[in-house]
Amino acid sequence: MRSHGCGDLRNDAIGQQVQLGGWVDRRRDHGGVIFIDLRDRSGTVQITVDPDLAPAAFAVAERLRHETVLRVEGKVRARPAESLNERLATGAIEVLASGIAVLNEVRGNLPFPVSVHDEENTREELRLRHRYLDLRRERMARNLRLRHATVKAARGFLEGEGFIEVETPVLTRSTPEGARDYLVPSRVCGGEWFALPQSPQLFKQLLMVGGLERYYQVARCFRDEDLRADRQPEFTQLDMEMSFMDQEQILALNEGLIAAIWKQVKGIELPRPFPRLTWQEAMARYGTDRPDTRYGMELTDVSDLVASMGFKVFSGAVAAGGSVKCIAVAGGNEAVSNVRIKPGGDVFSEAQKAGAGGLAFIRVRAGGEIDSIGAIKDNLSAETKAELLQRTGAGEGTLLLFGAGDTATVNKALDRVRQYLARELGLVPAERDNDQWNFLWVVDFPMFEFNAGENRLEALHHPFCAPHPADLGEDASQWATTLPTARAQAYDLVLNGLELGGGSLRIHDSALQRQVLQTIGLPLAEAERQFGFLMEALDMGAPPHGGIAFGMDRLVMLLAGEESIRDTIAFPKTQQARCLMTQAPADVAPKQLEELHVASTWEEGVDG
Repeated sequence: MRSHGCGDLRNDAIGQQVQLGGWVDRRRDHGGVIFIDLRDRSGTVQITVDPDLAPAAFAVAERLRHETVLRVEGKVRARPAESLNERLATGAIEVLASGIAVLNEVRGNLPFPVSVHDEENTREELRLRHRYLDLRRERMARNLRLRHATVKAARGFLEGEGFIEVETPVLTRSTPEGARDYLVPSRVCGGEWFALPQSPQLFKQLLMVGGLERYYQVARCFRDEDLRADRQPEFTQLDMEMSFMDQEQILALNEGLIAAIWKQVKGIELPRPFPRLTWQEAMARYGTDRPDTRYGMELTDVSDLVASMGFKVFSGAVAAGGSVKCIAVAGGNEAVSNVRIKPGGDVFSEAQKAGAGGLAFIRVRAGGEIDSIGAIKDNLSAETKAELLQRTGAGEGTLLLFGAGDTATVNKALDRVRQYLARELGLVPAERDNDQWNFLWVVDFPMFEFNAGENRLEALHHPFCAPHPADLGEDASQWATTLPTARAQAYDLVLNGLELGGGSLRIHDSALQRQVLQTIGLPLAEAERQFGFLMEALDMGAPPHGGIAFGMDRLVMLLAGEESIRDTIAFPKTQQARCLMTQAPADVAPKQLEELHVASTWEEGVDG
């Protein structure tokens, strides 16, 4: 049907007779000659239709609408010197049409401009409702090509390292921990349910028990959780697992993987090894385990300096077991007004959204003099003030913003304020203009965190992470005592403040696995019911193993300079987990529910 792609034609094709297929991107009638920009996946080429040379083709061209699907025959020729278009890859040539056939017409009005020349903002709801049109536009086409190149680069690297791609089941069983499962009722086994996998975690461990040693998969995963810009109910992981490798070897291999992707997709050589921070260091310096290290404004703990001062907001927080921390905003005196820090202001609002009651502040003036509310200024001795300025590195013009309270809330609030101010003050570029790639490994996570609502420990990552041997000890009878405070042999890869992926060394001893499940409050009988198959496998000669999973949607989002993973997925869901194009989820026939032994209790207006 066609001999060339529209965007593939160059000077070496001049004089050739070609057959092209594509969409009418634009049509321009110059009073005697009609020009058509014909577009396909490869690009755009100008079609020239001369009524004297091809009257039948001209008659067709006169009535063409945008996005009509055409087949064009013609001869490639050089454009006149005054018509060269250096912005177009095919801008030195054009195709003189001898015949045009309409393969499909557009019936009705287009909901938004589709032309590659129209990069105007279109409401996302409209783009998702007509995603098949949005995919024709340059932005989405470019992002999907980049996604393909990223997956291709990853596959090439891993296969070169001896990895084998293996698919794992999508219909599996529901297991505790993590987000809610998507459940699938079984027609054959009445009253029983499958769950869609939140990750292939258990299966990839079983592949290691099965002796595959190096596995990977571009895996589809499903989580029924509250959504935001970088989450989807169904998403893609680059999933990996390796036997007989320690943590250092796993991190080095994955740095090689990431470097290969950036080199092939962006043409960028990444410096290695990537920096590292322990979880404790990351939380102390940034208030988060996924810090953006492209700029400063690190958190400084000043609890010891203010523990006994007369300002009760500070001293009371320390006395209650919390902390007082601050960030130093260079130039903040000019850039951030008091109104913005006080109730109703934008900076105040950011702290409040993270659970803080507000922010205290000090402004550093000339000569190291400070300006603040009297309760702070009058209760700082000269020695304390000097130590505060020295510790924070604050000079003239610096704004110090303080958080006081329980440490977790202080960390969350100052982390949020830090990120907000970095954007507001231009310390980081817009995603589309970003050219800084600050990779960071965060290691030595705690095994567990306390769930106050359920009054129990829960796994910080998941309950299959191996603890640090030094924290666990060799005496199995003491594991119940040593496990709750142990560090996990876990690691996350962070890029510019976003978690790209995470993993750990796994537990390969069934007794230790049972103890970990008991530590998170799972009775032995329930642990056997849920994970008996795993424990049985671990008793059959399981090798030491570990792995990692990268969020491919998020990784491509950063490579593409987008702010939402929805712009890197062909057919995404909305933040309400709906597909606007197919109108899914939707009702099903009562007969289908009967066959599945399921009845709906949903009532309109009642929260289910």
